[in-house]
Amino acid sequence: MSQTDNSVPPAAAQDVALIVGGGPGISSSCAKLFAENGMRVAVAARDPDKAVLLKLEKSHGVRRYACDGSDPAAVESLFQAVARDLGSPTLVVHNIDGRSLGIFGKPITEADPSLVLDALRNSAFSAFLVGQQAARLMLGNEVNANGARGTLIFTNASAALKGYPRSGAFAMACHAKSGLAQSMARELMPQGIHVANVPIDAAIGWTQEDGSRAHRLAGTTVDDNMADPDRIAETYLQIHRQHRSTWAYEIVLRPWTEKW
Repeated sequence: MSQTDNSVPPAAAQDVALIVGGGPGISSSCAKLFAENGMRVAVAARDPDKAVLLKLEKSHGVRRYACDGSDPAAVESLFQAVARDLGSPTLVVHNIDGRSLGIFGKPITEADPSLVLDALRNSAFSAFLVGQQAARLMLGNEVNANGARGTLIFTNASAALKGYPRSGAFAMACHAKSGLAQSMARELMPQGIHVANVPIDAAIGWTQEDGSRAHRLAGTTVDDNMADPDRIAETYLQIHRQHRSTWAYEIVLRPWTEKW
């Protein structure tokens, strides 16, 4: 159910963006940039009353929705609500990676199976649910000037490309998300839906109250040594605007100083 009272009638000529997973990093940057570029924007989160989402509603007219991205019924209801309130989505970003602090740094012999399942459920399974609902609606969209019915972007991590020691569950989740994205791209791109997988090989330093950029574990950004979510959002917008003659499937983003 929408968490706001103001109703905006849908307009076929206007992009409708839905970001699943709401926080102060990539999701917030995407919501701002998409709104500033004339899109109707919705953000879904388990807690739609987060301060950052309330601020986005006030500053950029972003619509807030409550949704557990790993619950099939909740995801279906989310897409129905967005289509009803704003119109059929033309850009969907899945920005839930399923990471849990309790699963990192654990030897494979000590990993908690329940946390492993949580990682898979909140990442790959959630991506499947969101991708399925997005595809169902986008297949009914009119083709735009770039030859697309819609764009579906999966935020991923470097674990999609390499499994680190003591990080088996997260590697499983990220690899599964990549496999899903590739399969969906091969199935849906010929039908006019652009699917992109974006592994981000970096800590993401989002802007703090004092203007600095920082990550809760990696500290404060120095000399652009962390990914800037505002720049990630610019990449996502560029992906959405690509002509179908040159659609990118996978774009790996990393800072210039990152060792890989």
